[in-house]
Amino acid sequence: MRHGNHTTRFFDHTALRRLPSKSHRQKHWLWGLLSAFLWLATPLQSLADSENPTLETVAEDLGITWGMAFLDDQRLILTQREGRAGILDLSTQKIVWLDGVPDVLAVGQGGLLDVKLSPDYAQSGWVYFTYSKPKGTSGVTTLARAKLNGQRLSDWQDLLVTKSDSYRNIHFGSRIAFDHQGHVFFTVGDRGQRENAQDLSNHAGTVIRLNLDGSVPDDNPFVSDPDALDDIWSYGHRNPQGLMFDRETNRLWEIEHGPQGGDEINVIEKGQNYGWPQVSQGKEYVLGTEIGVDHKAGMVDPVKVYTPSIAPSDLLIYRGQKLAAWQGDLFTGALALTHLNRVVLGADQTVEDEKRYLDDKDERVRSLAEGPDGFLYLATDAGKIYRISTVPSD
Repeated sequence: MRHGNHTTRFFDHTALRRLPSKSHRQKHWLWGLLSAFLWLATPLQSLADSENPTLETVAEDLGITWGMAFLDDQRLILTQREGRAGILDLSTQKIVWLDGVPDVLAVGQGGLLDVKLSPDYAQSGWVYFTYSKPKGTSGVTTLARAKLNGQRLSDWQDLLVTKSDSYRNIHFGSRIAFDHQGHVFFTVGDRGQRENAQDLSNHAGTVIRLNLDGSVPDDNPFVSDPDALDDIWSYGHRNPQGLMFDRETNRLWEIEHGPQGGDEINVIEKGQNYGWPQVSQGKEYVLGTEIGVDHKAGMVDPVKVYTPSIAPSDLLIYRGQKLAAWQGDLFTGALALTHLNRVVLGADQTVEDEKRYLDDKDERVRSLAEGPDGFLYLATDAGKIYRISTVPSD
């Protein structure tokens, strides 16, 4: 996984799957060896479709486009992790870079991160951002909002500068979602200090819920707990880089990076603990030793686990009509395994299948957006934005 101008190698020892339970290892050692052999013998390409979707390039020569949101049919506001925000005109493929972006810690995994329009954007004009705000020798994940005023972002407001200090420039998160009931959610990673994800006195490793103006909703789960921060909605997360509120099912979906293996898709529920680092289905880098346990009472199990890791980024449920075969399915970008990942959801919202596309392009898929035209847009770390206009039938 790339961090700034450096590259950290993924040690892929996750082909050896975790055994069903630590207390049953001896009983199931033969099954574990057989499972490992079968996994090693099955190429990842078997998960991919025989055909790839049709891609149209709508922009190139960009940096790392972390977030995208449509202003209208032709204009797309986007963030560059290096600290720039711009508006892309799809008809001309030209970008206007915006003034008014504050100082951003664009180091390691930090920078200018997500961007989303307020549900009442047509009336209020608010555009929401997350970014790593410089603090001391590092930075902290921050939720902000501003208004577009020509080629400038004006009225910039930091709504929450999180308590997520760390000496490490990793695991900032961060994605934004709205429930269209007056609330904004955003994610914060554990900042590379695992124990903080179980400590409710800081924001590391959490999903946060606020009113649109940044105030704390009265019905947040920990408002009456003197030992917890009032704005926390859920905790026990490692590095959540995808968040999606599905208005059709009223579900908040999240995806997060595991360590070596153990990336998770979760349905986020009020006040729940998602386990990290006490519960994980990943392993330690290099050594391959287990982290925590597979399951623990009082902690929520993921809906889906990726082993080996795909290194997920962004999350979207496609609700458009143009790509009928994909309607209602869950999508994420893959950074380590460089593909577009599709999770087929059943009528009961359970995972029925997984498919992988575009791995032949060898580009890290960073962000996703559904356009007003009903097509799916994706940005890669190669500095390109693509539009998917046709997809293979199942």
